[in-house]
Amino acid sequence: MKLLKRRFVIFAVLLFILIISVFYCAIGENSYIGVHDNMDLFIAQFAMLRNTGTFFSHGVSAPFLGGVSRDVLPGEASLYTVLYMIFSPFTAYIVGYVLKLGIAVFSCVLLFVDCTILSGEKIDSFFERARFCLKEEYAPELNLAVGAGFLYGVLNLFPAFGISFASIPLIVYLLRRIYLTEKSDDPKRVRRMAGYVVLIFCYPFVSYFSYFGFFILGYLFIAIIWMWIRDKRPSFGLIAGLVALSVGFVVFEYRLFGMMLFSDVTTIRDTMVQSYVQVSEVPALVGDVFVNGMMHAEDCHKYFVMPVCLLYLIFLNGRYVYKKNFRGIFTDAYNLCALILVFNAVVYGVYFIREVDDVFATVVPPLKGFQFNRTVFFSPFIWCAMLFIIAYRMRKKEIFKGVLSYAVIATAVVFVIITPTRYNDFRGTLYHIVKENVMGNKLDDLNYREFYSEELFSDVKKEIGYKEGEWSVAYGMHPAILEYNGIATLDGYLGFYPQSYKEEFRKVIAPALSKNPASAAYFDEWGARCYLYSGTDATIVMATKSMYGVTDNNIYIDAGELKKLGCKYLFSRIDISNALEEGLAPIGEYSGHGSPYNIYVYGLE
Repeated sequence: MKLLKRRFVIFAVLLFILIISVFYCAIGENSYIGVHDNMDLFIAQFAMLRNTGTFFSHGVSAPFLGGVSRDVLPGEASLYTVLYMIFSPFTAYIVGYVLKLGIAVFSCVLLFVDCTILSGEKIDSFFERARFCLKEEYAPELNLAVGAGFLYGVLNLFPAFGISFASIPLIVYLLRRIYLTEKSDDPKRVRRMAGYVVLIFCYPFVSYFSYFGFFILGYLFIAIIWMWIRDKRPSFGLIAGLVALSVGFVVFEYRLFGMMLFSDVTTIRDTMVQSYVQVSEVPALVGDVFVNGMMHAEDCHKYFVMPVCLLYLIFLNGRYVYKKNFRGIFTDAYNLCALILVFNAVVYGVYFIREVDDVFATVVPPLKGFQFNRTVFFSPFIWCAMLFIIAYRMRKKEIFKGVLSYAVIATAVVFVIITPTRYNDFRGTLYHIVKENVMGNKLDDLNYREFYSEELFSDVKKEIGYKEGEWSVAYGMHPAILEYNGIATLDGYLGFYPQSYKEEFRKVIAPALSKNPASAAYFDEWGARCYLYSGTDATIVMATKSMYGVTDNNIYIDAGELKKLGCKYLFSRIDISNALEEGLAPIGEYSGHGSPYNIYVYGLE
């Protein structure tokens, strides 16, 4: 217990961050990083911005999808983007992971300490508050806050928005402080509130409007109405926070708002076909997302955190009923968290009802196609907050001398680290190292270095005399590989580009789509992956060393339409059997530099 009193958890978190940093420095680009919506999307986009020096440029085109506006790529006024300005892409990715951990711990400590140790204390200075909560008698509570923040930080959520996820408790803290400061009798409250307003205005630097900001503003609006009714007067501090946050998002993401509000270009968002379900199927969707989460927010709560939280929910409210304290049911913060979880899950399910989506598109036309079911992105933090409340209350009750409270959080952390989720890069890299270097097994997955194969593509570009800006396409691999290596592509992956370009590119792949109805539906009804498709195989784009899924080496394209788009080269992982018949002139086959690829380059005759 002496170790715990001396903030053992804080040192454990710092040690883990150090281990992560040293681990990735030692392994480097041989690390195994999540590909889906990560290496095939955002990392390549940041590399393009870096390669072309267009982080701050205006009125320029990005070298993919035939030259879409630079404005569709991540904005420069974002902490995650700044990392890619400063560091190489891989280093920026790892620094982003470490920062996510640090920001999650810092944000959760601010919020949880404010709600527990400092609750009711009339201390408004930040440094005075820090000194107060660092008193030795509060070491266990501070440890729990750090542990819960660490749990939230190690959740393997969508990497490109990991910092945005991690900062959610920060905005809750700032809004809570501005509300409480307004109600206090502190003579300096106006100046302190002004400081919080400035911080709230700057918050979008660590967040993202489409994934989080829209919903934070919605939650805040509801909170303002709720507080107004409860307090019988409006909170001008929260209203000021709402205005500051709204303006902040517009300022920091001016490119996004410019496209949403002032562009008359019809995009693929307008023609995407949403999958709908019958109303009778919604409860199953709600239950599934409540239990399992969703792809970009896999928080591993199903097997430990959720059972613990639900058992405590039953115990807590059963006790309130037994004591006939019905008011306690409606005022307990834990029940509010549970209600938010249910709300998020219900919104997710309701999103798939056609009539609801139509009403949303009619009421807010600029947001047509917007995924308003992303409220579920806030659920991982709510689960962590609920677990913290349980641990904190156990600690206050001295259950098993407080040891159990630490064990609960530690167990949740272990579950997260060992569970093989899509973006668990740390576990994935360790798994591959052990399998290949210790057990001697050869795995088919690609590590970061192999996926992008920079040295190989550098040689290929020299051999073929590639000139910057010459348009190309990829076959049998993600166009992101070419984009990362400074090769301009007519194909690409993006959820927001002109519908007119999609229609032009469809002419190129029409022969393949006519032979493959599943691929035709995939492209026509969604279209974010503007790729060359196989005429027979379901997919020929795999992040693997082998091309085991390819059964047909023929390509089906309209080379004439491809030439109209200005294409000069086709880079392929497949040795195309009918290249000459399709108007493709073989230039060469390239391999080496430890890359698992054989790259076949063709020119358009």
